[in-house]
Amino acid sequence: MKKLLCILIWLIFSATGLFAQSVSIEYGNNPLAGHYALVNGIQLYYETYGSGEPLIMLHGNGGSINAFSNQIPFFEKYYQVIAIDSRLQGKSGGSPETISYELMASDFCALMDQLQIKSANVLGWSDGGIDGILMAMNCQGKVNKLAISGANIVPDSSAVTNADILGMKEFVAKPDKASKVAVALVQMMIDQPNIPNESLKQIHCPVLVMAGDHDIIKAEHTLKIFQSIPGASLCIFPDSNHGVCQQHPELFNQTVLAFFSK
Repeated sequence: MKKLLCILIWLIFSATGLFAQSVSIEYGNNPLAGHYALVNGIQLYYETYGSGEPLIMLHGNGGSINAFSNQIPFFEKYYQVIAIDSRLQGKSGGSPETISYELMASDFCALMDQLQIKSANVLGWSDGGIDGILMAMNCQGKVNKLAISGANIVPDSSAVTNADILGMKEFVAKPDKASKVAVALVQMMIDQPNIPNESLKQIHCPVLVMAGDHDIIKAEHTLKIFQSIPGASLCIFPDSNHGVCQQHPELFNQTVLAFFSK
């Protein structure tokens, strides 16, 4: 009888999802956590997890919320995670004719207004790091603390190798082999961002600048960003590439948490 009762309880809890593990969640395609907001004329998709102080997560070029599959289940224990699909990516709308980092940063600040979030911590990877920098510069007071990984402020060979630049140019030169959206996103990386080094002094929130020691962003460029932001902190992960948040998630998560918790 006791065994039968245990089986029944297990079935009830399983049916209500109380035994579901985080690994079964498809981040970026979770109807239980997903929402749309109309900002700057487009439908911006985002998912929310956890509770407490807000933490906004911004993914890299051509990616989606799913890029943070190793971060969301960790940080939702401490924060209200708001993971966003950047315009023209994931489930968010947008036009290939009008895409820029400045516009994406504006989208995120507008979403904060809609959600009545006065300030939030921001975690940005790659393009998301660029967006985070622009949010801290252009949306004064909205960024409480900013952690960026693998970001650049110019698109030239001082930031990435000539081989990488050539590869991107070859990609957009053959648009028949790629979608219009993909071409627009790669073209954006060829032309942007163009953030003057001196303008980084406008950032007054605490900033953690991160990169892998084998990142596609040159180490000297990452160092320059760190040195240009007043009071910034620097972390270079050993034996790590551009995707350190996916490559070494435990080390990455604990590093970011320690920074946000200071």
